[in-house]
Amino acid sequence: MQSSFIVPRAIVLAALATLDGCASIPHDRGLPEVQALVDQHSGGDHSWTNAPANDGQVSEPVQKLLSQPLTADAAVQVALFRNPHIQSEFARVGIAQADVFEASRIGNPTFSLTALHHSGEVTKLDGGLSASFSELLMLPARKRFAAGEYQRVQASISAAIVSLISDTRAAWYDYVGAQQVATMRSAVATAAQVSSDLAAQFYAAGNISALQLKLEQAAATQARLQSVRAHVAARRARSALSALMGLSGSTLDWRADDRLPAPLASDESADALVTLARRQRLDLASAQQEVALRESGLELTQSYHLLGKVDVGVAGERDSDGTKRYGPSLSLQLPIFNQGQGEIARSQALLDQSRAQLKALELEVDNSVRLAADRVGVARTIAEDYRTALVPQREAIVARTQEQQNYMLVGVFELLQAKQQEFDAYQGYLEAVRDYWLARVELARAVGSSLPNDGTPPAPTLGPEQIIDPPAAAMPHVHHGANAQPADPLHDPAAALDHDGVAP
Repeated sequence: MQSSFIVPRAIVLAALATLDGCASIPHDRGLPEVQALVDQHSGGDHSWTNAPANDGQVSEPVQKLLSQPLTADAAVQVALFRNPHIQSEFARVGIAQADVFEASRIGNPTFSLTALHHSGEVTKLDGGLSASFSELLMLPARKRFAAGEYQRVQASISAAIVSLISDTRAAWYDYVGAQQVATMRSAVATAAQVSSDLAAQFYAAGNISALQLKLEQAAATQARLQSVRAHVAARRARSALSALMGLSGSTLDWRADDRLPAPLASDESADALVTLARRQRLDLASAQQEVALRESGLELTQSYHLLGKVDVGVAGERDSDGTKRYGPSLSLQLPIFNQGQGEIARSQALLDQSRAQLKALELEVDNSVRLAADRVGVARTIAEDYRTALVPQREAIVARTQEQQNYMLVGVFELLQAKQQEFDAYQGYLEAVRDYWLARVELARAVGSSLPNDGTPPAPTLGPEQIIDPPAAAMPHVHHGANAQPADPLHDPAAALDHDGVAP
């Protein structure tokens, strides 16, 4: 009698668990947890939406961001609103939550009915209701495993979103640097064309040879081609940034800051960043969670390796004379030919694999952080050398060449060439600054979070107009006898000629 009372109780528990499975999945689909992880590791307090972006419409927050010069932070915010990959990651959260929901529920009970006929009449009717007792027995362990798997998936999804944020920042630095370089290349092309125009007038006056003329014309053509390439590179960088922000069509009418920020006053030490990375890397946390899940899975497999399929329920029958019989039913899979050795071996192999992958990832994290920190240091050194050495040296060369040209010790071509070399040095400085910030983006990616010094407001780099349009006192002066007047051969080639159109 005791067994016949226990079995129906198990059936009731199974039914209650099944009814619990009718509960609905939360509408937020776990997004707040993912958003909190992303904000924590990206160093910002971002706004979010899980609604797909409409290409034909721009939301009010995005319009407000695009109406002003776009900063790196603003570009990231636009990407979080509109990038389709972000929406894809949000969908993964919902899929993962649905998987957890399914994993934490047992299967529905099974109802069976058999009707036996004789001479066209039902002579016996058998029925039964059964549920999986083994699933019910393992349900608490399955819930723990499912919850751990959900946390792992959340970390993995958050890591993907943080990586996309890093890509957007890198694209912003690449574009702003490219447009500054394009501006400088236009200035170089202008200077080269001025030199070529002067050469044509000098040649017409018989002051230079045809070879000198062709050299100047070829230099102008080369500079013009470089300017075209620089503008194409800037357009390509702009397109890449627009794609990451999820912008197309009419939403492409935006503008960014016209200057890169200067390198920070100091950078973080590699040792401190390695320690930070071991705490902050989401993929590392995901790998650690996977090892814990594999360990739990192996323990569960070893504990229940002899337990096969077990169904309990109630069975009954009714004969044609109206006699009814009913009672408990039990279906038990006997572990005769298979005692779960394969499942144990598979669980052990998966655990070994996860542990090896975790060790490899830990090694990769340490090396990638140190390498990225070294790249930042090298980029800083190069940018500082440009700022404190090469650019000032080129400026001094232009100033001294200008003085010599004022006293007709050198020609105007030498002055123009010195100015072009100053432009080239400034372009090299901009590219070095861009490389510095790109290196910091990769360092933050390697660390898995924003860097400690990211909150320090940087100063802007030297603006193009300060190189292209220097103060009037720095302009070259060309003497024309007793009526000497200041002249700027970069903007007024004719001013470098005397009143008869002959070079002094």
